[in-house]
Amino acid sequence: MHIAFIAATAALGGLLFGYDTGVISGALLFLRTAFHLSPLMLGVVTSVALGGAAFGAAFAGRLADRFGRRPILLVTSMIFVAGAAVSALAPELAALLAGRLLVGVGIGGASMLTPLYLAEIAPARERGALVSFNQLAVTLGILGSYLIGYALASAGAWRWMLGLGGVPGIVLAIGMLFLPETPRWLAGHGRTTQARAALLQLRGHGVDIEAEMALLRDDLTPKAQVRPESHLGHAAARLPMIVGIGLAIFQQVTGINTVIYFAPTIFQAAGLSSASAAILATAGIGVINVIMTMVAIWLVDRLGRRALLLSGLGGMGISLCLLAAGFLLGTGPARGYLTAASLAAYIGCFAIGLGPVFWLLISEIFPMAIRARGMSAATIANWLANLVVALTFLDLADLMGHAGVFLLYAALTFAGLVFAYVLVPETKGLSLEAVQALWARRAKGEPHPAVRHTAAMP
Repeated sequence: MHIAFIAATAALGGLLFGYDTGVISGALLFLRTAFHLSPLMLGVVTSVALGGAAFGAAFAGRLADRFGRRPILLVTSMIFVAGAAVSALAPELAALLAGRLLVGVGIGGASMLTPLYLAEIAPARERGALVSFNQLAVTLGILGSYLIGYALASAGAWRWMLGLGGVPGIVLAIGMLFLPETPRWLAGHGRTTQARAALLQLRGHGVDIEAEMALLRDDLTPKAQVRPESHLGHAAARLPMIVGIGLAIFQQVTGINTVIYFAPTIFQAAGLSSASAAILATAGIGVINVIMTMVAIWLVDRLGRRALLLSGLGGMGISLCLLAAGFLLGTGPARGYLTAASLAAYIGCFAIGLGPVFWLLISEIFPMAIRARGMSAATIANWLANLVVALTFLDLADLMGHAGVFLLYAALTFAGLVFAYVLVPETKGLSLEAVQALWARRAKGEPHPAVRHTAAMP
């Protein structure tokens, strides 16, 4: 079984994440009427899934450490399927909220476990591209949800919009039955023979895996597991935690999911009056998201993580300023054109930088002994920041106007650019074990020869 096929199957966890993220934007236009929702309750329907996602991410890391990455990813996919079914069949608001909560638990676990699984099965030279399959699946899920939303909008079939999200969950659950556990988890639990078999399945029979097995044995010895940097309080672990949680928060407070969740609402505010037209315009944004994520996959192991992250953040900040300018123009065609163009540029810059690079980096930067817990902490921070932004966007837009809120996001984006420039290292081409050594060196104030153009850490 080829490594790219295995990675693509596992990346369906990202499809769950993407589909639900996108589908709620179209469904909200109909849920408002079906359940007589106030603006506050519209925010609650959106954000209850985000609270569930933070809850799912909080437990997924520890469960994955104990039982393995593969079985917990399978369980989270089935939780998502159950949530999609409950949401679609909901006769009243309470049932809808319960379904959305279950969906959130599923995508919270999958959003953390998918890049973790991919990072631990990928060879170092291809890790950037293979882990970024997760983000590609997210964007494909978002685009698919937009297209389905458009197809069903004329009938107001919001139940089908929500229910069809269960399909990728079923496919992922079936696929995970045939995929191997990660060699690193197996070796870390003393299953060396099974780890070797999994590595042969991943790399192909006839490939020399002895060097990789030697790295695993060295990193997973009892001596390695009690090294100071394998504990959360040590500087070598604290530095990646700062980077992981910082990027998690900046990925959300730069406003990305206000565009994903509320894009049809934004387009309607910019002059597209019908629900179908707003959803179709949003689908165009989804196409750009997919295309630019594919570009990022091609570039991430060539140019490196830092180059994509910094250029993407700069482009996002400029695009948000232009988006704010569009809302200052008043009504008319110019406002619609500038809104569409700036949203497209913003999404494209996110898709080539902060979108895939965040999930890739948090799968790389933590030492093996704390990798699942570190990723869990970063993912919780990501979903909680997502929750805060989703709950506050509509109120901020009423208070500050659309121009004001997008200028606020622009300022936060430029703050994220400074954070990334100062703190984020380059991990291109390094094994996960070499990345751990990088942090240990930097905790001691020593530069790492493989990291160039990277500012010194405090």
